[in-house]
Amino acid sequence: MAASHNEMPLNVLPPMVVALVLALGAVEAILQAAGAGYLGGATGIGWRQGAVEGFGFNATVLQQMLDRGGMEIDVIWRFVTYAFVHANAMHAIFSIVFLLALGKVVGEHFGNLAVAIVFLLATVLGALVFYLATSSPIWLIGAMPGAYGMIGAYSFTLWLGLGQQGQNQLRAFRLIGLMMGVQLLFGLFFGGGQDWVANLAGFVSGFALSFVLVPGGWGRVMARLRQR
Repeated sequence: MAASHNEMPLNVLPPMVVALVLALGAVEAILQAAGAGYLGGATGIGWRQGAVEGFGFNATVLQQMLDRGGMEIDVIWRFVTYAFVHANAMHAIFSIVFLLALGKVVGEHFGNLAVAIVFLLATVLGALVFYLATSSPIWLIGAMPGAYGMIGAYSFTLWLGLGQQGQNQLRAFRLIGLMMGVQLLFGLFFGGGQDWVANLAGFVSGFALSFVLVPGGWGRVMARLRQR
């Protein structure tokens, strides 16, 4: 049967994926327009750096807050807002492509709400592990830790399927192995920071969350806890 001409390609995407992609795209579009001089006039060229410093995650900024002994909202929100600011258009495009491809799979297997849960928690935990493991003063920006969370959830679906088929479940980790290998090579040849730590933490977060997000998963977790 031929597909209806009224069907829209975006209909196959979970609404949460569309919302995240639109938000990421809108921020990058504004920064691109400002950098090109279409917004902000002469000051527009500095908007991206201002966004990095105002919304990016930084271990030094967090440590200063902890030293003051308070909880400051303009610091805490950076655990999430850093994901919506990218270094350049290519950085943003890579994040969006991963979210489109893998967010669709996560939404289909776990539901629309799970997309938001995986993205947000992978983003937050990515920043937290980045702080604890590196204490790097370099700004952490971009949605890649959240996107790696989607890779983790996607890998879980492969891992579960391979186990049900009696096949080698290690094959489920080929994608993350490839991604981390490429990032390592890129860092060796072109230099790079320690943002791979946040990405890896995002992946682990997405994989671990899937045990609960999979249909019936929370019930199985509670049943095992009661047995213990």
